[in-house]
Amino acid sequence: MELSIVLGTFNRLEFLKKSIATVRSELDTAGVASEIIVVDGGSDDGTIGWLGKQKDIISIIQHNRGRWRGKTIKRRSWGYFMNLGFKSAQGKYICMISDDCLLVPGSLKNGISLFEKRLSEGVRLCALAFYWRNWPVDKDYMVGLTIGKKMFVNHGLYLRSALEDVDFIDEESFHFYHADGDLVLRMWEKGYICEAAPNSFVEHYADANTQVRESNLVRQKDDWLFYLKRWNEFLETSGGYEGGWLNLAFEDELKTGDQFKWLYIRDTIKKYFFKFTIKARKAFTLSRD
Repeated sequence: MELSIVLGTFNRLEFLKKSIATVRSELDTAGVASEIIVVDGGSDDGTIGWLGKQKDIISIIQHNRGRWRGKTIKRRSWGYFMNLGFKSAQGKYICMISDDCLLVPGSLKNGISLFEKRLSEGVRLCALAFYWRNWPVDKDYMVGLTIGKKMFVNHGLYLRSALEDVDFIDEESFHFYHADGDLVLRMWEKGYICEAAPNSFVEHYADANTQVRESNLVRQKDDWLFYLKRWNEFLETSGGYEGGWLNLAFEDELKTGDQFKWLYIRDTIKKYFFKFTIKARKAFTLSRD
């Protein structure tokens, strides 16, 4: 098998449907033997039922929140969650995207072609980072540089054998953040390189499910401190460079991000009324005092 799509999701069915639609369209265009693997974190918004009806999707359910048999379920890391998909994947390449992302047409085919070309040239390539942006906030697209000015993957393609060579994502050292950077740095350490895919683009919705994101941010500081400690050598040799972005101007004539338009309008209205309610409650409390 040539390609495995691995996508994680939790309580974002409306976004997941749109993401999967672009994945299916891209796979039709790419014309390679493929599979779609979705790892769900125990959604209760109808996602699991919907996934069960999708005959072209391999679904993995990992309940990661709540209580079971009178006990609180132990939270597992993002690395554990994604490795369920990575280790199950049978493709030569693994494409990792988020459930709140849309693939711009041509991105998968272009990425695979570039990967094949670079490998045929003798480049020890482990991954290709797709350019992405937060829609509708950003104008340009970007790829990330981490400690040591090394490129890493937010969304893009991995060579599965390279992932296996470093025993996949570190499941124990990071809760949620920086495990993606750590993964690529461990591959850099083994002599691989990660490059950008200049003709592959992803639209990422800027504010999907902020409650989940806020719960993950609680552990971000601990993850970052461990990350700095582990890769202190790369940090020192790059003059203390902790990370940044490479930007690329690109005009998507098909306006793929507009598929998020009505969700964005809905969420904007929700945020407005939430802020209005908070202000009204404060004003009412002050008037009573």
